[in-house]
Amino acid sequence: MPTMTTAESTYRSRAPWWFNLAGHLLEPWVRIRRDPAEPAGLLQGDAPVCYVIERDGFSDALILDRACREAGLPSPMQPLPNTRRRRSVFALARRDGWLFGRNRKRSPNEPLGQLVRSLEGFPDRDIQIVPVSIYVGRAPTRESGWFSVLFSENWVVVGRFRRMLALLLNGRDTVVHFSAPVSLRTVLNEEGEIRPERFARKMARVLRTHFRRIRAAVIGPDLSHRRTVVDAVLNSEPVRTAITATAAKENISYGKSWERAQKMAMEIAADYSHPVVRSASFLLRNFWNKLYDGITMHHFDKARAAAPGYEVVYVPSHRSHADYLLMSYQLHASGVVVPHIAAGVNLNLPLIGPILRRGGAFFLRRSFKGNALYPVVFNEYVAQLIDRGVPMEYFIEGGRSRTGRLLAPRAGMLAMTVRAYLRAPRRPVLFQPVYIGYEKLMEGKSYIGELSGKPKEKESLIGLLRGLGVLRQRYGHVALNFGEPIELNPLLDAMAGDWREAGTDPNSKPEWLNAVVGKLAEKIQININRAADVNPINLLALALLATPKHAMAENDLLAQLELMKALLEELPYSDRMTLTPLDPSAIVAYGEQMGWITRVNHPLGDVLTVEGEQAVLLSYFRNNVLHLTAAAAWVACCFLNNRRMSRASILRLGRIIYPFIQGELFLPWDSEGFGAQLQATIDFFVRRGLLEASGEGRLLERGPGQDDAAYQLKVIARSLIQAFERYYIAIAALVKNGPHTITAAELENVCTLTAQRLSLLNEPSAPEFFDKALFRGFIHKLREGRVVWTDEEGKLDYTAALEDMVRDARVILAREMRHSILKITGGDSEKEAPRHTEPDVPPTPAETMNTSEELHERHVIAEHREHAPLDEEKD
Repeated sequence: MPTMTTAESTYRSRAPWWFNLAGHLLEPWVRIRRDPAEPAGLLQGDAPVCYVIERDGFSDALILDRACREAGLPSPMQPLPNTRRRRSVFALARRDGWLFGRNRKRSPNEPLGQLVRSLEGFPDRDIQIVPVSIYVGRAPTRESGWFSVLFSENWVVVGRFRRMLALLLNGRDTVVHFSAPVSLRTVLNEEGEIRPERFARKMARVLRTHFRRIRAAVIGPDLSHRRTVVDAVLNSEPVRTAITATAAKENISYGKSWERAQKMAMEIAADYSHPVVRSASFLLRNFWNKLYDGITMHHFDKARAAAPGYEVVYVPSHRSHADYLLMSYQLHASGVVVPHIAAGVNLNLPLIGPILRRGGAFFLRRSFKGNALYPVVFNEYVAQLIDRGVPMEYFIEGGRSRTGRLLAPRAGMLAMTVRAYLRAPRRPVLFQPVYIGYEKLMEGKSYIGELSGKPKEKESLIGLLRGLGVLRQRYGHVALNFGEPIELNPLLDAMAGDWREAGTDPNSKPEWLNAVVGKLAEKIQININRAADVNPINLLALALLATPKHAMAENDLLAQLELMKALLEELPYSDRMTLTPLDPSAIVAYGEQMGWITRVNHPLGDVLTVEGEQAVLLSYFRNNVLHLTAAAAWVACCFLNNRRMSRASILRLGRIIYPFIQGELFLPWDSEGFGAQLQATIDFFVRRGLLEASGEGRLLERGPGQDDAAYQLKVIARSLIQAFERYYIAIAALVKNGPHTITAAELENVCTLTAQRLSLLNEPSAPEFFDKALFRGFIHKLREGRVVWTDEEGKLDYTAALEDMVRDARVILAREMRHSILKITGGDSEKEAPRHTEPDVPPTPAETMNTSEELHERHVIAEHREHAPLDEEKD
């Protein structure tokens, strides 16, 4: 027998003996979880408490009585003081009959009216109304069994016999949710003079709405069969118009065109099923336990607190097929409704597709081109989900990242969501970014093949069965970090003050829509990165991959890990970033345990190394967190080939290069913010002894090349140096070809081939080194900054700032690397094409450097001339 708590021992129930006996009989079958765990803290003052439950039922009364006893709350079975009520509880929906008796609903207005009348003439009296929601079997566990899914909580009002079976099968997973009490006196005072009967009806409506909202949050929205949603899609004005237009264009009957639209809608629509979701949760619990060592969520409490009242759209990073399963499982296990997930139609496989569809997946084709009807049907389906308040989830990267970096966003789903909201802005939209971090990927080897040029293998049932062998491995820990949410309304207010006048026309596309969607996509990616989780594998990858042979002496590795942890702790990237608590020794031991690194014993000290293909796989996890050390890597890069540099030079060059780093890594600062981050990083390096400051902090100097501090700086720098090599490849190739000679697509191709050749001739580079998308992004940023533009014939032209960038690259890149790049691109060492600037092109940051800053820099140079020429002394 369990020991009674103090609260239980002092509890006095006025229930009849048969009620207490039934409670004792039911007790072994029911285990209650209270939400919140200590609901007594919700009560306000000493006013009497009256509980209200959603549905009348003997079992609900027993569960409520026990929950109140265990929580130290007043008994619901005692008379309510100052009223004629014999019990301190009533139900919104009441019924007569027993077992197979006939049910009929009775109005809750009578008890509410009694409560109101009991306060008349007594202004000092008050009653606290406490809504209590009771759910039996919301989420079956290993203890409850498979069959219990059929009798778990749902939206259907069940009979007493079915409720009894639910208690027997799922009673050990019972949730009792106490809401904050409502002061009846306060509400009456706010309403003013109102008849008790009218007030009771209004209060009952408010309580019903409250219970529906809580039930939707706990077990999901009340969705009918997908055919209902499909009918709403087909009956909408935009779809009917598109059906008519298709029939006229293709000279077919309206009925045949309608059948085509219906087939498309059925192909798209989810068929959400609560039993299937709970069944999948039951299965996935064992699956995750075999696959992972743990799944952790950070900042989920903040995400849950921000969600009520919003249409929530989850926008996670996309790194594995496990992403959406993990998200859905963790949300369901945490008491939050599973979202509808946009999935590529390639996943609509036999057997697998129907299960995913019933788990909330809706399918979209990879391309909408060539079919005027399909995009209208799909847009309308998304609009229906938003209109019904169904939470959604999609990946704005468009596909899984093969490099570990966030991909450039594809804004299609975002644009559909915004346009759907503009049509009917009833429920505000909240985008919830989520960072998903792994320590090992099931798809790792296939990613390497795709990056090396192999075509992506098409998803198939046979391929899925063939890949089940990966389930025999262990994949470490997984982290789901919930980033800062983004409200759509403030963004619309800031960028399009007249957005509320956009109207209900589904075909309207305001001029500002693309700018809003682009800004929204950027903010989502930035907030995903701000919520990064730094695990032991990320730190090992940052350190070991920065060495030519991907190997470090154990003492050096321990020192580097300690430095990087200190950097992230003292200069946190954001308040949502999380960092492994393991110390450097434990991190190394964990890396060995996971099979990522190998120890080579040696009399002079052990060496830790990453062997062969593992190094390429490990680059994925370095790229996950590359943005966190971007500021530190830039400062360190400035000292790769220079002993001394002025602080002003580091900041000046940093401001020039920042737009390109920002676009590639989705960094959160503006130019001034990045400058402040560089200043803080320099100060950190000075405190740690990696740099020495002189001249009142204006001149910075590192130790000689063989010094430990110089070695640590070099390791930090090499995490970002390949980005600058890529930038140099692009500008060198463009300047070598000259203005008006090459298109953007041709330049991308030249850059990719050059990077591939460099990778073959020099030490192996990370797979993304010759990723065409990264070159495309850099060229886009050059064009965005009007450093490069397209002439009337589609050829690229550029300003003199491009040659300035070539010259500035000498500060960062080694002479050998610059000459190798120029040799491959056909350039003549450091000779470049003649400068020229188009008259109508605005000056760039490189051309408008502050004059006082230049004078200050020259003064520092003169002041320290006896040491060496600034920015030119090499090791």
